[in-house]
Order: sequence, then structure tokens, then C-alpha cells
Amino acid sequence: MRSSFTLSDFDFSLPPELVAQHPAPERSASRLLDGTGPDPLQPTDRIFRELPDLLQAGDLLVFNDTQVVKARLFGEKPTGGKLELLVERVLMGQEVVCHMKVSKKPPVGTVLNMVGGFTATLLGRWPEENGPLFRFAFQSPAGEDPYALMARCGHVPLPPYIEHGDSEDDERRYQTVFARVPGAVAAPTAALHFDEALLAQLEARGVQRASVTLHVGAGTFQPVKAENIAEHTMHSERYEVPAATQQAIADCRARGGRVVAVGTTTVRTLESWAASGQPSGDTQIFITPGFAFAHVDLLITNFHLPKSTLMMLVSALAGYERVMALYAHAIRERYRFFSYGDAMLLARAHH
Repeated sequence: MRSSFTLSDFDFSLPPELVAQHPAPERSASRLLDGTGPDPLQPTDRIFRELPDLLQAGDLLVFNDTQVVKARLFGEKPTGGKLELLVERVLMGQEVVCHMKVSKKPPVGTVLNMVGGFTATLLGRWPEENGPLFRFAFQSPAGEDPYALMARCGHVPLPPYIEHGDSEDDERRYQTVFARVPGAVAAPTAALHFDEALLAQLEARGVQRASVTLHVGAGTFQPVKAENIAEHTMHSERYEVPAATQQAIADCRARGGRVVAVGTTTVRTLESWAASGQPSGDTQIFITPGFAFAHVDLLITNFHLPKSTLMMLVSALAGYERVMALYAHAIRERYRFFSYGDAMLLARAHH
């Protein structure tokens, strides 16, 4: 068992054509690589709708019920220069925090004219004077709040590696069927594979369900630059573990069931709650090999980008050698990668 890792350890070569540009025709028709067997070199290739066969009565599926907002907004400076805002979070009232894509950053106080007929006034940096993000105040003639403005004027914030503009299909498919709490700028993609028929089958099998909320930020796509991964600063995301879910996890443990996290965002939420003792708040948890998991027994997750914090998280859970062997298998077998791609099922390695 290795004890120290560098960024290069999480690199792998991915043929570009394996990056999924569109979702599978049906949610549960994507593939599922079952990596829970005794030999990581002999995983089982399945279809996602076979998931009920891999779970047991009494297991608990924990979903992230965040809803993706149409967080991409376009506009221009008073000089006519074009820009793009990506809303990372909504603060009080009309204030929002955004990423800004622009050739030359405008000074504080600049009023931007946004497509859709509203304005965005630049108030400053966030979270502090030299923070990476920007704070704006939105104003519209009708007095709409930022959520209403995004719903009316915004675009689905598809990940940077998806090469087409957002369509009505993306509006439907880059959202889980149980999305409930608006606030994410990226979908909790492992949950995109669930449809109503599959959820009904899981329920019939005696598999329980619970939800947490973690509003996925655009920071999830930020590359790690430090070769010494301990030097990487994680982005901050808001999370909540409702009382009903805390109880559901306690009940699952009491009956000997397994806690199955749907997606890395659910892992981050449950383990943030375990580490801090706080059922809600902001988390910058950075899970790398050697991390002691408190809640998660199984993980359903998509295939992640090379050198990403998510590669580190799945390696921490299932074991580095196993994960790298599974990824090599997935590339050989032409699995589809990233947000619109296929999924894998992993079990926590027992050290």
C-alpha cells in the first residue's frame, strides 16, 4: 500500500473520442462497470439498469438533490466588449458571486448590460479583495431575483469539454429526475443514470433512499496544478445533511445495511458532516488516499478527468491500484467518459 502520491500518479491517457458529448438515449441504458469483485483486473461489464441486482434489501442509496441552474449569462461592458458570467452562488437579495470570462476586467462599479435586458453591477472580488471570484448586483426592470433571471436569460452550464451549445435536450438531461433545490452549476452526474422505472425497481427490492444537498460549483472542473497535491486549495461548496437523512443512515447501520453514495458530491457531503460534526455549512474537504471514511460503503460514480481531485477521491475510497486497473479496462472496452458518460460501482477498500 503506497503512502505518498503526487499529481502525476493520477494521470492517464484518454482517447478524445471517449469523452461523451451527448447522453445515452435513455438514462438507465448507459453502461456500468462493476468494480466491486475480488479481482480489479476482472471487473464485470454491465448496463446501469442492472444496478438492483448489485444491491441488497436494507441498503441505503444517498442522492444529491441539488438542481442545476442556468448559470451561464452573456453580456457586454459599456465599451461594447463581450463577456460571460457563470453564477457560482446566490448571496442575499440581488447579489451573486460569479466567474467572469472577459478579455480585460472592468473596474469596480462598472454596470454591465446583460442579454435578456438586465444589468449586473460589479461590486468587487470574492471572498476577499484578491479572491478568484467576483461579486455582482443584478437589477431588472421587473425586479426579478437572480434565480428568476437565470431561468429566463441563462444557459445550461455544460462542462468545458462538451463542445456544443446547450439545447432543450441538455436542459432536460443535464438534470437529475429528483433535482429539488436550485443552486448547482454542474450536475451531480452519477445520478443522471437514474430514471423513474429504475427507482421503482430499487424500492421494490427493499433498497431505501435518502437525500443530501451539495451545490456543485464550477470549481469541480478546476485542474490541480501543484505536483505536491497537499498544496492544492480546494474550492468551497455549500452542503446540507437533513435530519431525516441522518436518521436514515443511523437506521441503515443498525440493520447492517450499506450506505451507497450516488456521486462524489454525496461522498463529500457525508464525509464533511462526519469530519466537522456540522450537518450544514461550507466545505473545502479534500479527500486523497489515506483518508478515513466514516459513512460511505459503496460509491456509484462516473469516470473522471485525469489529474482531478475526483480521481484522488475515488482512489482514496476503492484503492489506487484498483482504480487505475478499472480505468485501464474502461478505456480498453471503450466506456464513455465524464459528465454524459458511463458509470462505475466501487466498494470501500478495507485497510
